[in-house]
Amino acid sequence: MKALVFGFIRDEQGQDLVEYALIVAAVGLALITTVNQLSQGIVSLYQSITGDLSSIGAQQ
Repeated sequence: MKALVFGFIRDEQGQDLVEYALIVAAVGLALITTVNQLSQGIVSLYQSITGDLSSIGAQQ
C-alpha cells in the first residue's frame, strides 16, 4: 500500500492538465468578479440617470 501511494505521488502524468485547469479557474474567477463589479456600476449609473431624468420631467 505504501509503495502504491508513493508511486501515485511520483507519477507526473497529467500534471500539465491540472496546472492548466487551475490557471483557467483563476482567470474565470477574476473574470466573473470583474464582470459582477462592472455590472453593479452600470446599474448604479443607469439608476442615477433615470432619477435625474425623472426629476427634470417633474419640474416641467
